[in-house]
Amino acid sequence: MTTYAAPNAYRDGAVLTASPAKLVVLLYDGAGRFLRQAAAAMEAGDAVTASARLQRAEAIISELYVTLDHEKGGEIAARLEAIYLFWRRHLDAARVEQDPRKVMQVVAQAGELRASFAAIAG
Repeated sequence: MTTYAAPNAYRDGAVLTASPAKLVVLLYDGAGRFLRQAAAAMEAGDAVTASARLQRAEAIISELYVTLDHEKGGEIAARLEAIYLFWRRHLDAARVEQDPRKVMQVVAQAGELRASFAAIAG
């Protein structure tokens, strides 16, 4: 096993054995990481990197959105749906305006939700 294979194997194992709530936490972690990278790239004037990182974060947000279970989740799922749609619009505006503050607003909100899911996941 190479030096880099061990962390990947650990991460892959963690994902395969994670509870649904823990998977959501992992998704929020990834989205937050890509959003912070996008904001840093915007601040550095690197629109190409910022766009690439925003695309990765948006893919995660889309996954969170499409996996909402409205039957089981009821009002909570509806509220999360509205939040995810707001994030997408806000990130679209951030991309057009190259405004890292808007990206960081989404990071802050995602951090709050992440904390809630982490508490549920235990």
